Amino acid sequence: MSLKTEIDTTRLPAHVAVIMDGNGRWAKQQGQMRVFGHKNGVNSVREVSEAAAELGIQVLTLYAFSTENWNRPHEEVEALMELLVHTIHAETETLMKNDIRLETIGDTQSLPPSCQRELAEAIQKTSGNKRMALVLALSYSSRWEIVEAARRLAKLTQAGELKPEDINADVFGRQLTTSRYPDPELLIRTSGELRVSNFLLWQIAYAEFYFTETLWPDFDREEFYKAILDYQNRERRFGKTSDQLLKSADSTQP
Repeated sequence: MSLKTEIDTTRLPAHVAVIMDGNGRWAKQQGQMRVFGHKNGVNSVREVSEAAAELGIQVLTLYAFSTENWNRPHEEVEALMELLVHTIHAETETLMKNDIRLETIGDTQSLPPSCQRELAEAIQKTSGNKRMALVLALSYSSRWEIVEAARRLAKLTQAGELKPEDINADVFGRQLTTSRYPDPELLIRTSGELRVSNFLLWQIAYAEFYFTETLWPDFDREEFYKAILDYQNRERRFGKTSDQLLKSADSTQP
């Protein structure tokens, strides 16, 4: 029986973020080149995206390519960009069928023109879909995003449109590329690595972290359900004590 039956759909995280790690190691285990792992990782993207949408997750953000990934061997980067173009083209109909809207965050202007074209077409075609937003973080890093936000605030201040004393967490957050989404409540990282790798540093301040040894190409629907169930078994206090949460819950009872 699927773990899906154990999930309480009234207590889902609105936004799940995923660091998809382990493609290279998975390929090495198969005696293949790293790009073989990236290609098989596409199947996991499809599985997890469909599973999240079916459950009722509002936003799923996937860390697809970081600004640091540009430092990888040229052949691997080139293969990744070609795979990105092919995947977006091939999966757009699947997104339409599942009522999933494609969006991106990151310095996408640094992507090859062919990638930018495929992304623009897929984003436009799926823009009316309502079930879930699938956000690809491409050429993204959180430090880049935070610096860009600070630069925009500095320009607004310099132009006299904003006073320095008016800058607070909400004002700053509205300058981030994720300002239109709720902050992630659950961050998943595959492959056993225990770090967040410059991903959504501002936004995951109160996220629950879920680390699994499973390599990304092996991360399927059931693995995703495990992460959701683990999240639902945690107590989210946001700086409060357990007793405070209990009292708050009691006060809302009829």
